[in-house]
Amino acid sequence: MTEGPKVVLDASALLAALAGEPGGHSVESRLEQAALSTVNLAEVMQRSVARGLAVAGLTADLEALGVNILPFTCEDAEASAMLWSATHPLGLSLGDRACLALARRLGLPAVTADRAWAGLKIGIDIQVIRY
Repeated sequence: MTEGPKVVLDASALLAALAGEPGGHSVESRLEQAALSTVNLAEVMQRSVARGLAVAGLTADLEALGVNILPFTCEDAEASAMLWSATHPLGLSLGDRACLALARRLGLPAVTADRAWAGLKIGIDIQVIRY
């Protein structure tokens, strides 16, 4: 990746792209410009294992596609905790908040397939890939 990331992917958005689900094409075209939290990488891997897919080499494959995988920091942990009260009523998980925390830290839009995020008013640009 020659430039820095322009979006942060939620696990749901990356899974939509990997599985060819609705909205996934819009994510595929942005993989070279995407960041992903290690928390969301773990979620993608867990869901892949649950589907009977191998995850060995997945990190390298994503990086080869240009995805910038970033560590979950102490700053992200604090931001995730602070987002709980605004996101809990909509059912967002820790993984969801990890994505939002990274988006906030980087000042980038968060891309998700989760429609519940559309109602969030938390000062982060949220892009829902399917409605």
